[in-house]
Amino acid sequence: MVINVIGHVHINDGAFNIQLKEEYRAGLININGFSHLQMIWWANKCDTPNDRNRLINQRPYTTGPEKIGVFATRSQFRPNPILLTVINVTEIDFEKGIIYTPYLDAENKTPVLDIKPYHRNERVEECDTPQWCKHWPSSYEESSRFNWSEEFNF
Repeated sequence: MVINVIGHVHINDGAFNIQLKEEYRAGLININGFSHLQMIWWANKCDTPNDRNRLINQRPYTTGPEKIGVFATRSQFRPNPILLTVINVTEIDFEKGIIYTPYLDAENKTPVLDIKPYHRNERVEECDTPQWCKHWPSSYEESSRFNWSEEFNF
């Protein structure tokens, strides 16, 4: 199996962007017009044998159960530390292969594996969640205003 890193996250003084490698910049043709993209990335700073074997987390959420399996979380500690983030696109520099966004939940120099457009038909209107997280935001916009720091025990 071969997985190609197509670019990296760059964070500089609170400014966030994704810099694509030159050989992948042609993949941006006609991406303009999408307000949001899905970024698939490698949690490279959590890629140790110990991190990959953390299948049960001890109370990661303040209102969550005492133990929770990794597949019931969005934790970066996974058998394969591949993560997905929806980003808001503020600008794209097609010549330099840079996608600008107001925020990314990844670290500086994080490897980016893929980028996909976010389509409005991907929204699930009748989505149910466990009781312990029903108070979480129901949209991307609400999530940006939510106090996530009160939800996590790490």
